[in-house]
Amino acid sequence: MAKTNPGRFFEDYAVGDVLTHAVPRTVSGGERALYHALYPARHALYSSDEFAKGCGLPASPVDDLITFHMVFGKTVPDVSLNAVANLGYAEGRWLKPVYEGDTLTSVSEVIGLKQNSNGKTGVVYVRTTGRNQHGEPVLDYCRWVMVRKKNVDAPAPDTVLPELKTVLAPGDLVIPEGLDFSTYDTALAGEPHRWGDYEIGETIDHVDGVTIEEAEHMLATRLWQNTAKVHFDVSVRPEGRLIYGGHVISMARALSFNGLANAQMIVGLNGGAHANPCMAGDTVRAWSEVLDKAETSAPGVGAIRLRLVATKGGEPFALKDEGGKYRPEVLLDLDYWALMPI
Repeated sequence: MAKTNPGRFFEDYAVGDVLTHAVPRTVSGGERALYHALYPARHALYSSDEFAKGCGLPASPVDDLITFHMVFGKTVPDVSLNAVANLGYAEGRWLKPVYEGDTLTSVSEVIGLKQNSNGKTGVVYVRTTGRNQHGEPVLDYCRWVMVRKKNVDAPAPDTVLPELKTVLAPGDLVIPEGLDFSTYDTALAGEPHRWGDYEIGETIDHVDGVTIEEAEHMLATRLWQNTAKVHFDVSVRPEGRLIYGGHVISMARALSFNGLANAQMIVGLNGGAHANPCMAGDTVRAWSEVLDKAETSAPGVGAIRLRLVATKGGEPFALKDEGGKYRPEVLLDLDYWALMPI
């Protein structure tokens, strides 16, 4: 009996499969320190216990994207070890802040399958839930992945495409218990711009750029226990190791501090596309567009819907060509909800 795990291929999935992912992970201050070393992350709520207490929380949570990376990383051996590409996201909700000492686990359900016309690959849709040590959900989201077939002659499964929301309604968002921005300190946060200062349709060039290094992205991917072969093994992808898409997400989110320093907490992920591959040596820049705004029931807290675009060159605010295809310099197109002081 084989003792090693070659990973699942497309023909190994069936709609309704429940995948319990291995290796629980207890969060420590090390994750925060390494995250802030890898990315220029400066949002005050995730940097200071005292600032977080001033916002009604018991302490500073770990960055929302640390939670995302940890929950996501556990799914890789069962969902995307043999993936060609991670294609998109929908219906992501951060349900509860994660603090140092919490232990996270992940479970996924296969909710859709579609074999590609080439017969060599197919798309697998999963809904993943991350829970803490009390069994409380802290994050759930859907994603879809293109996965290789091991046997190209294996019969194609019936196509099942899940119905997913294109946008989360404000009422779908979960506001952390106790969150209160009524005495929010913009001087300590780094910028004066509040929820009321942003207009729907406004675009923001975040100005700064960071060149991706090979060692940094592999360190990040290992940190989240992401074992996808395309990030490490050039024999799997001879044209070069693909930068983990989450690395680009975190880099772009960190760069967005310059212009959106008060968009403190990510609470919803409406959609996302890794539009083009990112490779070591690319210089990532970012821009944002305000898509929507909504009030919340929490004191002093507004929700702002943002499009975050990461690029590796080109002019800011250029997204697609005349044919509706992403421009070649666009790396990421992410649509999310964040919480901001009114």
